[in-house]
Amino acid sequence: MKLFRRKHAADLQAEAKADQSLKRALGPVNLTALGIGAIIGAGIFVLTGQAAAKYAGPAIVLSFILAGMACAFAGLCYAEFAAMIPMSGSAYTYGYATLGEFVAWIIGWDLILEYLFAASTVAVGWSGYVVSFLKEFGIVIPAQFTSAPYDHHAPLDAGWNMWRLFTEGWVSTGATLNVPAMVIVGLVTFLLVLGIKESASFNNVIVAVKLAVILTFIAVGFAFINRHNWQPFVPPAIGPGEFGWGGVLRGAGVIFFAYIGFDAVSTAAQEAKNPQRDMPIGMLASLGVCTILYIIVALVLTGVVNYKSLNVPAPIAVAVDSFGANLAWLRTVIKVGAIAGLSSVILVMLLGQPRIFYCMSKDGLLPKVFSSVHPKFKTPWIAQIFTGMVAMLVAGLFPIGLLGELVSIGTLLAFLIVCAGVLVLRKLHPEIHRPFRTPAVWVVAPLGIFFCGWLMSGLPRDTWARLIVWMLLGFVIYFSYSHRHSKLHHGLGGKTIPPKPE
Repeated sequence: MKLFRRKHAADLQAEAKADQSLKRALGPVNLTALGIGAIIGAGIFVLTGQAAAKYAGPAIVLSFILAGMACAFAGLCYAEFAAMIPMSGSAYTYGYATLGEFVAWIIGWDLILEYLFAASTVAVGWSGYVVSFLKEFGIVIPAQFTSAPYDHHAPLDAGWNMWRLFTEGWVSTGATLNVPAMVIVGLVTFLLVLGIKESASFNNVIVAVKLAVILTFIAVGFAFINRHNWQPFVPPAIGPGEFGWGGVLRGAGVIFFAYIGFDAVSTAAQEAKNPQRDMPIGMLASLGVCTILYIIVALVLTGVVNYKSLNVPAPIAVAVDSFGANLAWLRTVIKVGAIAGLSSVILVMLLGQPRIFYCMSKDGLLPKVFSSVHPKFKTPWIAQIFTGMVAMLVAGLFPIGLLGELVSIGTLLAFLIVCAGVLVLRKLHPEIHRPFRTPAVWVVAPLGIFFCGWLMSGLPRDTWARLIVWMLLGFVIYFSYSHRHSKLHHGLGGKTIPPKPE
């Protein structure tokens, strides 16, 4: 079936060398900083406190360890693909080489959910910190312009009733739009259109600032830890996914969104100077650094204040308030670090999505306009502007909790497929040169599949329902447009590999 024809990895390697339309300007330091820029952000500054307050309590530390293990296994599989096929399409391109065009489309459509909604999610968190920061200087933005017009809490008795899951539980907040969130998305989009080198340099500065702020919080916070705040470490369950071990699993699924930065590094493969060497370094180094920081920050945060008080837009600021008047200056520093940190996450998320559009368009699965590269800036500028406009709208209209869960399930699905893809390609094409090989692949990849699937199982039903609807919409687009316009379908995409007969 043409539906499952695959691209040969050797052809993808040749295509990556031949396509010089994007500027190769990133080294291992830039790539590692991009990963840290994407990983250290909403996870530390927003979601850690909220997930502790709503799901796991102090055991949010265990949630981060679970999520980090899933990421470690998936990251090793990603690194093999990124070094072997250094193209901008990330898991989409890897899926094309292993599982066929239809599965590649599913991954690409899933990555849209991951990156575009991730940028919007973080923009909402950025808005919360900016509003709080400006208030300290007497600048008050009216509440109706700083939050989403609606919040959503799925009815507990809806089961798998799709209609009820989508139509019930919406509550008006009285707000009009989250204007600060829309503004930051617009500004970052403009920067990304100007060029990858300029964007990466800006990101490097921001990453240095936020790492300094986080290390300062850790160093000061250790002196204010009250061990009674860690008791009970795993609060007793009060409902499905609310505290207890079920809450630890739910918390891991929700905060998994915070780990997608190393995946974003892979979308910059065609702009790396030496992708075969630098991509694995950038992905695995950023993942290792950030996992350690997440665990330490979670320990300090839940040790300084009771987890029940952390369900706020700026939980670290709440912890700093408890340090006393003598350290009030640190509150301002933390907010500056959070604003800088969240800005870099938005930048990397908005950088990743257009490059996936670019690859899908080059393959014919999306209109040609999405692979248009600006003649001066060498960036996929039309795809970038389109991504920015949609992300602005989503950031202005939807609450952070709803967006965060959607991003997490999309990310987990993409990681699961990548882990499976590594095994498939090892079996079908063991002869392909692999500059980086996943160690103990027949153990690591299945563990990646297991952990990602397990974390997905802990997410709420309404999140699964939205994923199903999103995928059905993707199927409609694929069969009505993409399948008919695919270059591979028409024999224009180089050598293809038909699926092996049963």
